[in-house]
Amino acid sequence: MAKVVFIHGVAKQYLSEDSLARDVVPELMGGARLAGGPVPEPTDVAVAFYGDLFRPRDTRAGYEPAYDAADVETEEEFQLLMAWWAEAALTDPSVPAPDEPGTRGTVGWGLSQSLRIRTVRKALDALTGATYLRGVLDAALIGSLKQLTRYFAEERIREAARDRLTAQIGPETRVVVAHSLGSVVAYETLCQEGHPDWDVRMLVTLGSPLGMGALVLDRLQPEPLNRKARWPKPLRAWTNVADATDIVAAVRELRLAFGPRVTDVPVNNGSHMHDATHYLTAVETGRAVAAGLK
Repeated sequence: MAKVVFIHGVAKQYLSEDSLARDVVPELMGGARLAGGPVPEPTDVAVAFYGDLFRPRDTRAGYEPAYDAADVETEEEFQLLMAWWAEAALTDPSVPAPDEPGTRGTVGWGLSQSLRIRTVRKALDALTGATYLRGVLDAALIGSLKQLTRYFAEERIREAARDRLTAQIGPETRVVVAHSLGSVVAYETLCQEGHPDWDVRMLVTLGSPLGMGALVLDRLQPEPLNRKARWPKPLRAWTNVADATDIVAAVRELRLAFGPRVTDVPVNNGSHMHDATHYLTAVETGRAVAAGLK
C-alpha cells in the first residue's frame, strides 16, 4: 500500500485517477523536496479518486450543465454561495460586501423566487469579479457548490467517496493529503471504526471547508458536540494549510473545532488561491508531508 494518499476536491468529474495523478504526484513530490525531504517515490503515492460519482449520467462525454442563477435550488446551496460572497468581500477590496446598500438587502431562503434569483445573480457577479476568481464561469461556481452540498445530502455519494479512500489506506500509509471537499471525506474516513492497522502520522488538509459551522462542521459524521469535533483515532498529527484569500477555506483555523493537535499554517497561492497544485508545491505543505514520512 502507498505511504502517501492524496484525495482531491470538487470539479474533477471528467478526470480519472490516472490523469489526476499525473498532475498532483509530481507536485506533491516537489513540495516535499523543497522542504528538504524525505521525498516519496512515485510508487509510494496513491490517488483516491471519487470525481466520477458526480459525473452526469447518460450525457455526451465532456458535457457540463450550463448552470445559471436559477439553478441554485436548495437552501444549503444558497447559504454556501452567500458564505463565499461574504468571505470574498472580507479578503478582496474589489468585492462589495453582501450587506452594502445596493447589493442584496435582507437575504434569506424565504425570499420570493424572483428576489432569490436576483440575489444569487448579484453574488455570482461579485464573486466572478473578485481578483482571484476572474475568468471563473458562473456554471463552474454553481457546479462546485452543488458538489459540496450533494456530498452531505446523498448518502450514496458520501459512502462511495469514503470507500474509495479506505481502499487506498493501508498499514504502510503514513500521510493523507486532502484538498477541499476531499478533506471532509478524509476526516470522516479516518474517524471510522474497524481499522486497527491504520497508523496515519499526518493528515494534511489544503483549502479545507471543514470549519464552516452549520454548512459543514455541524453535518460531519461523527457529529461534533457543541462544535467540538472528534479526533480521528488513527491520526497522530494534522497540518491544515490555507491561503488567506481562499473563500472555500472560509474558516482557516481548524484548531478550535478539531483540537490543539491541529497546526494551522497560512500560505500564499498567488492568483490561484484554491488550486490543489499550488497548495502542493508550497514548502509549508512539503514540510508537513515530509514530517509524516520521517
